[in-house]
Amino acid sequence: MFGYVTICEPELKVKDFKAYKACYCGLCKSLKEHYGSIGQLTLTYDMTFVILLLTSLYETEMRQSMHRCKVHPVKKQVMLQNEFSEYAADMNILLSYYHLKDDWQDEKKLSGLLGCAAFRKKAQKLAEKYPRQSRVIRRELKLLEQYEKEDRQEIDLTAGCTGRLMEELLVYRKDMWEEPLRKIGFFLGKFIYIMDAYEDLEKDLKDGNYNPLKALHEQPDYEERCAQILNMMMAECSAAFERLPCLKGADILRNILYAGVWNRYNKIQKERKRDMKEKGLPKENGLSEENVSDGGAHHAS
Repeated sequence: MFGYVTICEPELKVKDFKAYKACYCGLCKSLKEHYGSIGQLTLTYDMTFVILLLTSLYETEMRQSMHRCKVHPVKKQVMLQNEFSEYAADMNILLSYYHLKDDWQDEKKLSGLLGCAAFRKKAQKLAEKYPRQSRVIRRELKLLEQYEKEDRQEIDLTAGCTGRLMEELLVYRKDMWEEPLRKIGFFLGKFIYIMDAYEDLEKDLKDGNYNPLKALHEQPDYEERCAQILNMMMAECSAAFERLPCLKGADILRNILYAGVWNRYNKIQKERKRDMKEKGLPKENGLSEENVSDGGAHHAS
């Protein structure tokens, strides 16, 4: 996971921000309870969204507790947990294990070897507990690895791997809500992958690393095309979300889907605009005043 699926704090009510933070801290606590301090290293905002979404959809109550932690050793923090906190913690470990395993097998990264050793037994048990999710995670990561080795530049092809992976994680149980949950996960997963490629493009070009946007970057309308693609992904994702009967926590979920996911995009746009201004360069397509000043509302419309 990449940390793109988070809140837009300035547009969130104080009570909703506190609830979001308590859910995030609850996930951290679940990771520590089940997987120790090393499990906490896998903590992401993306999985906090999964908890909030499933909790709202299935109207599951949260249990509240207050604890100190390494990050907040002085003041006790409010923590909210339920069955979905534990599910998200399990998925975090599965995802981390398979990523680390690939890092070791493909690039012989020491961090991959150490991570595999730390999570192997836990991941094996989780694979037995969640065979459907485990199977899809392994399949899609392997497929994505293959596409990257082949330097495939069809962004829809590579992003589809993350989309199918994410959609499987959102399907907690197969019921009447499976279809809209799959659509939310699929398009959100594709958005995450494309956003990550967009953010890393300059570094990847400099270092000679794979990036599925390299070919598109050579086109004069690159910025406009990226904005259109990202907008389309979130439009489909948000439309599927609106089909769900989510009431409790809906304001937080809408804040994430309509504004929060655009935090990094807006930051990148502002930084590039500032750099071009300092260098006295003309604006690129897509880097207009409108694009960098409207916040998430512009992109989600």
